[in-house]
Amino acid sequence: MGHIQFLNCLPIYWGLVRTGALLDVELTKDTPDNLSDALVRGDLDIGPISLVEYLSHADDLLLLPDIAVGSDGPVLSVNLVSQVPLADLDGRRVALGSTSRTSVLLARMYLADRLGVRPDYFRCPPDLGAMLLEADAAVLIGDPALRALYEAPDRGLNVTDLGHAWREWTGQPMVFAVWAVRREFAEAHPGLVKDVHDAFLRSRDLCLSQIDAVAEDAARWEVFDPATLAHYFRSLDFSLGERQLGGLREFARRAYECGEVPALPPGGPELFER
Repeated sequence: MGHIQFLNCLPIYWGLVRTGALLDVELTKDTPDNLSDALVRGDLDIGPISLVEYLSHADDLLLLPDIAVGSDGPVLSVNLVSQVPLADLDGRRVALGSTSRTSVLLARMYLADRLGVRPDYFRCPPDLGAMLLEADAAVLIGDPALRALYEAPDRGLNVTDLGHAWREWTGQPMVFAVWAVRREFAEAHPGLVKDVHDAFLRSRDLCLSQIDAVAEDAARWEVFDPATLAHYFRSLDFSLGERQLGGLREFARRAYECGEVPALPPGGPELFER
């Protein structure tokens, strides 16, 4: 099972540690793009996967219901950081952090379709200082993006929260990552998948009921104070209900029109049936 080593996934996994659930499950910790690749290859049976990678391989995967990482407004940790106004980025260099394909595509679609801006993109490691030495703007996710949000005012940088931008643009929540199981594994081990899914849901619900305590714990090894972390965790949406699936379908439609992913089947994404 995959485990994203970003703060935005802590509420999913915190309760697993606290309760000792899934002690017999092997956790593979890595970046979102590496975990997505591992699930697609079959090196993982269950795990988080970026929305773009899920849409690209939906035939092989089933979504776990009611669990995701997204936002219904500001997300705080998926940011387009710019040294110039976004309208001035046409033809200028924009660095794309290499850890998330969904956020990168969201930024590209937003700039092109919403603002009519078509920069010169290139990929690189997610180091804001290095990125802005070579580019006028950068797309960052996760902990580096969260740090950039709070450092930007002192550096004279503009920050566009892409979760907030998507919400204003489409009226829909944004789903950045989902949890999925390989189809053949679910068919062979439905009871185990149900147990893992139940453990995830209990872990998330436990964490959300104790956000301040979780933030206090996390602040001991993070650069952020407990109040900042609690605000961040509360800004995230860890559910995947009908409203979130509507946002997922809207993103899928736009990404398909851009030629980036296959079309979803008419019934939408296929969920693991408990």
